[in-house]
Amino acid sequence: MTPVELSRTVLRAVRRAVDDGELSVVVPARVVVERPRPGGCGDYSTNVALQIAGPAGRPPRHVAELLSRRLAESPGIAGVEVTGPGFLNLTLADDDPAVLVREILARGGSYGFGDVLAGQLFEIRVPHEVRAEVVADSLRRILATQGAEARVVQGETPEPEEGEAHVVKVRPVPAPCDPAALGRDASRWALLLPAAHDRPRIGDEHLAQREGNPLFRVRYAYARTRALTRNAAALGFTAEPGDVRDKASAPATPDAPAEAAALHTALSAHPRTLTLAATHHAPDRLARHLVVVADALLGFQHTVLPRGEEKPSAAHRARLALAEAAGAVLAGGLSLLGIDAPEHL
Repeated sequence: MTPVELSRTVLRAVRRAVDDGELSVVVPARVVVERPRPGGCGDYSTNVALQIAGPAGRPPRHVAELLSRRLAESPGIAGVEVTGPGFLNLTLADDDPAVLVREILARGGSYGFGDVLAGQLFEIRVPHEVRAEVVADSLRRILATQGAEARVVQGETPEPEEGEAHVVKVRPVPAPCDPAALGRDASRWALLLPAAHDRPRIGDEHLAQREGNPLFRVRYAYARTRALTRNAAALGFTAEPGDVRDKASAPATPDAPAEAAALHTALSAHPRTLTLAATHHAPDRLARHLVVVADALLGFQHTVLPRGEEKPSAAHRARLALAEAAGAVLAGGLSLLGIDAPEHL
């Protein structure tokens, strides 16, 4: 379990306690978890009980004890201990890489979705300019992944009533020319990849079918995950999350564990990337993250299928599952940017 996932687990425990009437307090937008300080214990610690005790009108330690019972029942948490005035010290269950793969394959394109902004309404205001409109469209989709409702409004409108909506003014550096000649997918990528304060480049480099084009790498990486699934089926095996380090196939693919670890790290960062893209109103964060996932997949994909006389093993099935999980993240991310993910490229 990553720190982001653990933070969300703690936040869900608080929300359940409020929903069940055990606490009367506004649920915080986020919860910080960190490594225990000297004198602490477990893998991570959080001061959320101290944070909400005052507004809840309860002693911090009482709030911590209440939350600890809920957290102890949460998947991925092996133990909870309350220390000091009300710190929650959390011990994680053994980290099994297959757990992440199973979660991604089960959730598909919704992997990484959360409720950090649940119940909040955003009004995204944009000028009549192509880049602003494209950024706003993607931002609306990304905000929805975190539980928010968002609407895009063009031009100047009266300020909403207090508490009605959060106003987000999208004013990126305009495109230097009309990107329509690039086609829908390449033009959206050209406008979304740079940060809002950077001027986008509108040129044929976004159409080049070569390694130097980030959009090509992302879409090619997704197409490779689909090809791996088809090729594996032709060889008589399918994906099954598990240990990629199976000793039987280690001699043929000695670098598989390291390359799998790099891909696993990139995939585990996806939920936090979506949260940051939503809260910072920055779709470019997602675009750049997809490049990281794609590059990790392209470095890993040569380890997935058996070589020569090698027979398909449990490790090959686990590697295929990891590759398919990467494909789900790539396809889901591209969809949020309004870009197609082709199965053949």
